[in-house]
Amino acid sequence: MDQKIIEQIVSQVLASMPALTQDEKADNGIPVGVSNRHIHLSAEHIDILFGSGYSLTKDKDLKQTGEYAAKETVTLVGPKGVMRNVRVLGPVRAFTQIEIARTDGFSLGVVPPLRDSGKIAGSPGIVVVGPKGAVTLTEGVICAARHIHMEEADAQKLEVKDGDRVTVKVHGARGGTFDNVLVRVNPSFRLEFHIDTDEANAAELKNGDMVTLCK
Repeated sequence: MDQKIIEQIVSQVLASMPALTQDEKADNGIPVGVSNRHIHLSAEHIDILFGSGYSLTKDKDLKQTGEYAAKETVTLVGPKGVMRNVRVLGPVRAFTQIEIARTDGFSLGVVPPLRDSGKIAGSPGIVVVGPKGAVTLTEGVICAARHIHMEEADAQKLEVKDGDRVTVKVHGARGGTFDNVLVRVNPSFRLEFHIDTDEANAAELKNGDMVTLCK
């Protein structure tokens, strides 16, 4: 295709996108954090998977205070498939929880229920394999429900409170809205809208993109 035609098409698409007002940018802009498949591990399971007394090795800090991506990975073994190099996130949790997208579930042969983080009762189990051993979970695999982390100052500015369910507006060529977004307020939280890879791909969102809260 001729370069001039391509440039004209791009200009037309950009012109058709709804622009944020200055107030929306200042008051409602929320950065996106795309959550890839990962696992949170209990101390007991770290010992089994990596060896007695093992400590996770921090690779990089995440935006939320105290949370980090570890250098360690595990393998998930489901009824229909295997998923390697699943990242471990720290710090150590009270119980093991695996967060995957629905499409990951197809590959593994499990159906992860849509849950708020921490609510794993009745969810499917899976086999987790590490370099030193394996753990057979009876529950713990979920598809994490979309949510927004924020501290109290953000909540006041956005006129929401902990536990609210809100609607988030996505701008751009695949613009739309995400409903039933859980608001999580905590002094240690940093403003960020968390979605999984399926949702991000559908809306063409990536880490650091901005969305707005619908009032």
